[in-house]
Amino acid sequence: MANTVLNPSIIAKTSVRILENELVMARNVYRGFEEEFDRKINGYDVGDTISIRKPQQFTVRSGATAAIQDVSEGKLSLVVGTQQGVDFSFSSLELTLKIEQLADRVIRPAMVRLANAVDTALMALYTQIPNWVGQPATGVDATIDSFADFARGAERLDQTAAPQDMRYAVLAPDSYWALAGSQTALFAPTITTQAYRRGEIGDIGGVSTYMSQNVPTHVNANGDAAATVAAAGGAGVLSTTYAAVMNTEATPGTMSINVTAAGTGTIKAGTVFTLGTGVSAVKAVNPVTKAVLPYQQMFTVTADATITATNATLVITPPIIALSTAAAADQAWVTVDIPPAAGTTLQIVGDATGSYRQNLMFHRDAFALVMVPMVKPPGAVDVARESYKGTNVRVIPYYNGSTDVSSYRLDILYGVKVIDNRLAVRMGGGSGTLGNPAA
Repeated sequence: MANTVLNPSIIAKTSVRILENELVMARNVYRGFEEEFDRKINGYDVGDTISIRKPQQFTVRSGATAAIQDVSEGKLSLVVGTQQGVDFSFSSLELTLKIEQLADRVIRPAMVRLANAVDTALMALYTQIPNWVGQPATGVDATIDSFADFARGAERLDQTAAPQDMRYAVLAPDSYWALAGSQTALFAPTITTQAYRRGEIGDIGGVSTYMSQNVPTHVNANGDAAATVAAAGGAGVLSTTYAAVMNTEATPGTMSINVTAAGTGTIKAGTVFTLGTGVSAVKAVNPVTKAVLPYQQMFTVTADATITATNATLVITPPIIALSTAAAADQAWVTVDIPPAAGTTLQIVGDATGSYRQNLMFHRDAFALVMVPMVKPPGAVDVARESYKGTNVRVIPYYNGSTDVSSYRLDILYGVKVIDNRLAVRMGGGSGTLGNPAA
């Protein structure tokens, strides 16, 4: 039987299925916001935006007397601003290949690169995740090589009231294989066979576990040295209200604090710190019960901050809303037990110039991915758009008559966002518990 001449629709249909299959983290995050874009029939341009409502929180009253609470839904903007693609060419002779041959030779390698790009964009959101368990370490000590190491992530999600279902972990290759090796010692035939013979970890403690070479490494900068909460210019921002942070667009709930730093340079986005030690330690609060937790609240810097004349302004999350000082309207949104005083020391996680892998454990609703069909440009012919399980690709052909070569551009358009950073945690190997005020 003669081979079928391939056209843009066949290429797009094959590409979108391979792309969806190659995604790792992107298949395990929230995709429901794509429904917001369905109303636009003709496709989307870079920069199209939707508004997302943040989850509401409440406090519980005691007794029969009603205590009406305002519904204060903050909002975020998710921008579909990332356009990426792969371009390739075929001669007319090559276009008579079977689609299976074309898929293996060209389309699959191209889709692997695109899938890695999407997963990398999602994992780069680690800078907005404040919680970090395990000890920051390098080399062999950095790997998650036991159930005890892995379980710290699940424990932290429990402490921050993350739902028990739809939990996922994405580990760097060294941690993934070290953890798989640790499972072979178990006297459990199914787990042992899965880990030893097939190199699969699967579900551990209710967490579906995956490996990705796209797990990022956070590098602390020279500016990540000793710092204290500033007195000058810091008054009035040592704690805040939910009304002041409910609509912060860049990150779900950020605020600014002024610090005095001993070093120079830049405090990098993704730097994690706690506030105070001993009795002055600023502890975390359970977001549902509002009970004070036995560890310090962790904060992350969401944007690079330059130290100028020993001073810097840090944009951080979560915002400091203190249980001890919050007004009644803010009690549902408290994040810490006490506000830090001027002069409180920032305890930076890791060394000033350390490099640390950012393995992630998260609930599906911590992150969102929106991938939408792109516009069909005026003047382009034979444009093909295909969707599969929320993944969309566009293929546009153009022909060079002098060389008898057909070129194709394949594009995707998407946006990523942290929706609720309480539902995710960074994980490192090593012993000990970060944020322990007694440490």
